[in-house]
Amino acid sequence: MIPAAFEYHRPGDLPSALALLQQHGDEARVIAGGHSLIPMMKLRMAEVPHLIDLQAIDALRGIRIDGTRITLGAMVTQHELIAHEGLARVAPILREAALQIADPQVRYMGTIGGNVANGDPGNDMPGLMQCLDATFHVTGPGGERAIPARSFYESAYMTAREEDEILTAVSFDAPTGGQAYEKQKRKIGDYATAAAAVILTRSGATCTHASIAMTNLSDVPVWSEAAGAALTGTPCDEAAMLNAIAAMLADIDPAGDNRGPVEFKRHTAGIILARAIARAWSRA
Repeated sequence: MIPAAFEYHRPGDLPSALALLQQHGDEARVIAGGHSLIPMMKLRMAEVPHLIDLQAIDALRGIRIDGTRITLGAMVTQHELIAHEGLARVAPILREAALQIADPQVRYMGTIGGNVANGDPGNDMPGLMQCLDATFHVTGPGGERAIPARSFYESAYMTAREEDEILTAVSFDAPTGGQAYEKQKRKIGDYATAAAAVILTRSGATCTHASIAMTNLSDVPVWSEAAGAALTGTPCDEAAMLNAIAAMLADIDPAGDNRGPVEFKRHTAGIILARAIARAWSRA
């Protein structure tokens, strides 16, 4: 289908983009890679009289590694996450996850900011950012704010970002230990039926810290603190893994849809988490 008529804006800097948002209010939306908003506009599920394209704002680009702190500009693409050698060394889980998003054509345009900002529970990066305990940086008329990823998502497509704010960057400490991102999907390009991000640290044969997050198994990404606690202080053996899976299953709330009924999704979630734990432990 063809979207409803709209005015296209391409500001060259962040203040200009924010000014356009203030000027047009509820009639304006910002666009990064366009893979979420444009299809909705074509299907007439969203009508946006003023479309503000962020592609020309250089301040929203770039990958910075300052010691152990990593900062990703909101307009960094999934392809850039994959291709950046320094990032692959300090946070290989990002590359592993990005390679499982859609297909190369999408990854060349899709951005980290767009993936985390719109609150789609099927997107891969929100759960991963919660696993990493990342911070989302937003700027609006009132200035800059830093919002923890673990408190950013309120419900499907509802986040702590205000409508007149723009997400500018994502930052987090480089993870230590073993990392793994596992995903089950019906076909290339599809959302996950279930996905798991796992980061484990160990001392000898004992897991000293675990962070676990699940994707597309609730109306928000699920960082399962209980699942991580079930692994901490254990040798990550079968019993500990089963306890972690049970804790995760108590935290998720999947809905039946064309990817399967609820029980199938819960079964898949358990298998995917077990694989991610085993892979992360082998790398720790």
